[in-house]
Amino acid sequence: MADTVQVLLVEDSENDALLLAIELERLEGGVRIVRVQASDTLEAALNAQAWDIVISDFNMPAFSGLAALEIVRRRSPDLPFLLVSATVGEDIAVQAMRSGANDYIMKGKLARLLPAVQRELREAANRRDQRERLHYLAYFDATTGLANRALFAERVGQLLNAARRDRQRLAVAVLDLDQLKSINASLGRQAGDTLLAQAAVRLSGSTPDPDHLARTEADQFAIVIPEFRSETELARVDLERLRACFDAPFTLNGGDVQVIARSGIALFPADGKDADVLLRNAEAAAVRAKTAREPYLFYAETMTRRVSERLTLETRMRGALERNEFVLQYQPKVNLATRRIVGVEALIRWNNAEGSLVLPGHFIPLLEETGMIAEVGQWALQQAVRDYQAWVAEGVVAPRIAVNVSVVQIHRADFVDVVREAVRPLGAAPPIDLEITESLLAGDVEGSIAKLEAVRALGVGLAIDDFGTGFSSLAYLAKLPVQQIKIDRSFIVGMMRDSHAMTLVTTIVTLAKSLGLVAIAEGVETEDQARLLSTAGCHQVQGYLTGRPMPREMVTPLLEPTGIVRRDQGERRRPA
Repeated sequence: MADTVQVLLVEDSENDALLLAIELERLEGGVRIVRVQASDTLEAALNAQAWDIVISDFNMPAFSGLAALEIVRRRSPDLPFLLVSATVGEDIAVQAMRSGANDYIMKGKLARLLPAVQRELREAANRRDQRERLHYLAYFDATTGLANRALFAERVGQLLNAARRDRQRLAVAVLDLDQLKSINASLGRQAGDTLLAQAAVRLSGSTPDPDHLARTEADQFAIVIPEFRSETELARVDLERLRACFDAPFTLNGGDVQVIARSGIALFPADGKDADVLLRNAEAAAVRAKTAREPYLFYAETMTRRVSERLTLETRMRGALERNEFVLQYQPKVNLATRRIVGVEALIRWNNAEGSLVLPGHFIPLLEETGMIAEVGQWALQQAVRDYQAWVAEGVVAPRIAVNVSVVQIHRADFVDVVREAVRPLGAAPPIDLEITESLLAGDVEGSIAKLEAVRALGVGLAIDDFGTGFSSLAYLAKLPVQQIKIDRSFIVGMMRDSHAMTLVTTIVTLAKSLGLVAIAEGVETEDQARLLSTAGCHQVQGYLTGRPMPREMVTPLLEPTGIVRRDQGERRRPA
């Protein structure tokens, strides 16, 4: 069904307007006519909406058709414009056509009006289609329907502006198809185009926003990634995309053809500050990847090596839990006044397949990045419960065990259920504390508080770890259902030589007491530090002064019925 034709009629005579309307009402789809008769109302009507055609009388007492034509052409060069007159001469008609009128109709021959309007509407639609086609060809690739290099560069430029404003990084990846030229030569250009179209469909399905994908060269696609957490994540996603899109063969000329794609990655701001430079550098990296027969390469070769090492570590780490390579070690927490053990902190270590002990700083960020922290964190909590039960079975005074949980774990919907199931064997008041960091307050604060309150209702204790280094708000601190604050070791190290650090430690201890919380100092290594902390009123200390992290079996002898730390353990120091 045709759309209603929008006609702007410039006519001062009611009778003539009625005659014109009678003719125009025969248009397919119907017609809507708005009549004006002066320059100001014509301008207002042109501003108010889009019109399909303007029909104007030539002679009006206060306005002329040529004046109307000038106004219309100044604003809409392609809008069809017809002149209608009872007296126009040939010279005037020629002048009007030269000024941009599309046709003129004598009022005595209105039978010509409808065919003229239909012709002009048809030609206007053709011109519009042609403009749209030219615009499409200027910004889109005809073979794949994706953005072309010009539009991609514009879009990357817009994303770069946002990245600069928000101080974020951005990446451009270029995918190079190895066999396109040989397919064109052996199977024909049409087969090559079919390959490109199929590849575009697969890539669009694996790209979160199809507007971030383009075909930039004959055998290359480009993707802009406006947000990513790390280069390792970027490489992992890139490899997954290559597998998802190119592991399965393509059907060309009735047969299956395996195609290999390789990727080059450039990073903003390290590898370029504008779209053209980033795209060129990503292309250069893709060419290097093709030559080296690597699945991907970063523009900066050092970045490729670093990411490759991290991905290798990730691959090994994925099987570590199944191979029982993760272990817990325990570091005592001691009452500063009595030097009695009041708890231990469970610290995860990784005995990798090579037999070396990997410290958490090397693998915890990778666990969080990959999401494996949920599974490993659940294991750590369950293992801490098993170790507590083992101490009880051995007839020693089992200490409370503190287990670190990450923000990633807390944000999971099943966090409370995981904790509930893990501590269930310990009964109604499980001697387990969860240590959280202040970064929790940078996300869904209210949702996290609700989960922590549910955990606290289970009888599980809560502590804020590394206090003073994050984004704590005192308003939120008062709402958190915590019982302990752990003062970050950086303040403990600094307080011996920096009065400001000592003031901060004293302030944190005072704050903890005013909120009814226990203050625990981390990283305590010397008796001098312990004396200063005692003067400040700190409740507990943890560090090499009272015991280094050790396997459960080495903690057991310290857990005498009195719970007193042995002298030889109390004098331990960090090895040189």
